[in-house]
Amino acid sequence: MPRVLLVEDEPAIADTLVYALETECFEVTHALTGADAVAAAEREIFDFAILDIGLPDMTGLDVCRRLREKSAIPVLFLTARDGEMDRILGLELGGDDYVTKPFSPREIVARVRAILRRSQAPLQAATPAIDSKILHHDSAAMRIHCHGAPLDLTAHEYKLLLVLLEKPGRVFTRDQLLDHAWQDPGAVTDRTIDAHVKSIRAKLRAVRAGAEDLIQTRRGLGYLLGI
Repeated sequence: MPRVLLVEDEPAIADTLVYALETECFEVTHALTGADAVAAAEREIFDFAILDIGLPDMTGLDVCRRLREKSAIPVLFLTARDGEMDRILGLELGGDDYVTKPFSPREIVARVRAILRRSQAPLQAATPAIDSKILHHDSAAMRIHCHGAPLDLTAHEYKLLLVLLEKPGRVFTRDQLLDHAWQDPGAVTDRTIDAHVKSIRAKLRAVRAGAEDLIQTRRGLGYLLGI
């Protein structure tokens, strides 16, 4: 579960962002001031920071400078102003994105996911899939075997099952699976995942009865591979 440090002094905005992020399985720590944010970053490790530029005690740019002294954490700036100088300063400090208020909480979540995906891509590419006694990934042939038999998967089915196989026991939301398995996740709906999971389960069942139960549904959350 990615950990997000949210620094926003307007409670109404913070509440909507916390709800949107937690709904998408992010763990959120909210700070009202820059000093509180810096203190939180010294106590804990975060995967992402959302910084409001207009804070009561220091600017979000100052907070970013402090965070950058010890970490390369991805940063998304929020601001009520659409000033070019703010954008330039934010990006020069190492900010990864910049959003002007008002904004859609869903847009923020989508941007956070996209930035994390880009920043973690090299690490994920180097991480081999975990094999089980039931499922085996042949990375050279880009095939997944079930009980020794190769599964006849489409490209998207292969990518989707591989994501689950890399992190057995972890729940992935539909949006997270779309981000990993589709080059343009915005072009399809989250129900596309349901259709592909149904197809993969049928192919697992064709190899051995009961194998389809490896892919478990967590109602209201998403899917996991139970091996």
